[in-house]
Amino acid sequence: MNEKNDTLVSEIVLLGFQNLYNFKIPLFSLFLLIYIMTVWENVLIIVLVSSSRNLQSPMYFFLQQLSLCDLLESSNIVPTLLQTVINEGAPVSLVGCITQLYFFCSSETFECLLLAVMSYDRYVAICIPLRYSSIMSHRVCVTFILISWALGFGITMISVNLIQTLQFCDQNTINHFFCDLFPLLELSCSDPFLVQLEVMIVTIPVVICPFILITVSYMCIAHAILKIVSNTGRQKAFSTCSSHLAVVSIFYGTLIAIYVAPSRNQSQIISKVLSLIYTIVIPLFNPLIYSLRNKDINAALKNL
Repeated sequence: MNEKNDTLVSEIVLLGFQNLYNFKIPLFSLFLLIYIMTVWENVLIIVLVSSSRNLQSPMYFFLQQLSLCDLLESSNIVPTLLQTVINEGAPVSLVGCITQLYFFCSSETFECLLLAVMSYDRYVAICIPLRYSSIMSHRVCVTFILISWALGFGITMISVNLIQTLQFCDQNTINHFFCDLFPLLELSCSDPFLVQLEVMIVTIPVVICPFILITVSYMCIAHAILKIVSNTGRQKAFSTCSSHLAVVSIFYGTLIAIYVAPSRNQSQIISKVLSLIYTIVIPLFNPLIYSLRNKDINAALKNL
């Protein structure tokens, strides 16, 4: 048998943002402040929905789950980001790297499914208002959420099990601030074809199908809104969807830019900035988008 000189690595070094020099402390402070605000906002949404009687509707129940998802994602990514900024790199065990990837992909899968469920909820509320309470009962909403969480963690487990069969030799540096899928596959000295094939197959039910459902739902909603005679009725119907539509646009816009249609000439800096928006900025702004113009949440906040 031929002896291989390749040495299997057990530790991954995340390079993060290199050559920061005098910007390390300001960036570290900024990201830490964003994380503190993200945790505070999302925990506040979770507490408000749990404690306020006026927020016991499917829309706010789904918003609470979105906050929980954003909290999980931010807490999974930001500590590693802070370490890469202050130390200009962060060593992570291979097991820890794959674990971080697992929770990241699970939360993103859940969010894709949740946004589709939320769009369906808005469709039923506007297009079939008389049957809303029977269609979107509490039992149905809980079932939707449990299925979404189960699919999020279950489907991702398949990808992680395939990644664990790969070997990582010699090279152990990733030019990123967290363990993302494609940078980790590029690091492997094994053939990642099976993992890439599985990811492409999973993309259909996880990303494409929810996006189609969201698009069809809003086409039906737009058609229903145009039929409303009074301007007040139109504005009220549109205001219930505008926040969700803004979240969907930002989420899928960055998702497509990073993973679905990445530019071949896209620099590492642009890729990292897009990833920052995707993993750090969106969890910060989701509660703000939903709560700034929402009278029920503002009223519940005053009561609290």
